[in-house]
Amino acid sequence: MAQHVGDTRLWLRNYSPAPEAAIRLVCFPHAGGSASAYHPMVKALSPAVDVTGVQYPGRQDRRSEPCVDTIPGLVDRIVPVLASVADDRPLALFGHSMGATVAYEVARRLEAAGGPGAPVLVFLSGRRPPHLQHSSQVHLLDDEGILRELMTLGGSAVEALADPELRELVMPSIRNDYHAVETYEHVPGPPLRCPVVGLSGDADPRASVTDVEGWRQYTEGPFAMHVFPGGHFYLQDRGDELHAAVRAELAQVGARGANAR
Repeated sequence: MAQHVGDTRLWLRNYSPAPEAAIRLVCFPHAGGSASAYHPMVKALSPAVDVTGVQYPGRQDRRSEPCVDTIPGLVDRIVPVLASVADDRPLALFGHSMGATVAYEVARRLEAAGGPGAPVLVFLSGRRPPHLQHSSQVHLLDDEGILRELMTLGGSAVEALADPELRELVMPSIRNDYHAVETYEHVPGPPLRCPVVGLSGDADPRASVTDVEGWRQYTEGPFAMHVFPGGHFYLQDRGDELHAAVRAELAQVGARGANAR
């Protein structure tokens, strides 16, 4: 698939470019989320890490574009974009909730392709691994039903959705993303070769610590687990602790790479 600069600008948002950083961290948002959810990560890690958020279609400045309603469809469009920017420095991936599933599948695809685009580390946050997925049909509920599910998960966005105009604006992307994760079917294949880090809130009602630890079996590389106080959106309240953990894990990858040389 031919790749153009315009595609990269559409999909990747770098709010504080760090051209001298030794590693690029690409972050995948949760269902209904956008690249701007990772502003705190950018502020905390830049300029040592070049943090880039992925902007899915159908939200914020891409609101006029149709949403992509399957995980494979998102992966098909994201992988060429990342491959086009992966030759200047090592690539790490971070995904929260739905974003964890997208990050995992992107990592699989990049590893299968080989070359410099293969990730050196993958962070998977607030999401069960494929073999522990529960059947759910949230995307088929009416708006009030989806809102009740979001209230169960918590997070700062729930209060904003009390505004009817805002809810009408963002509900299509939320429903779309629930469809993507609820219709996702894992295709068995080789485990990842790179290290994987699991991240979890200790009171997450949808992805327990034990659930998230299940990602251990999806890599042949090292696996680490970090648990934080909080629910599904622990990263909003425990940002400092999360960013410290991410920074430390990235430093370990850098140290392993230096030793290998």
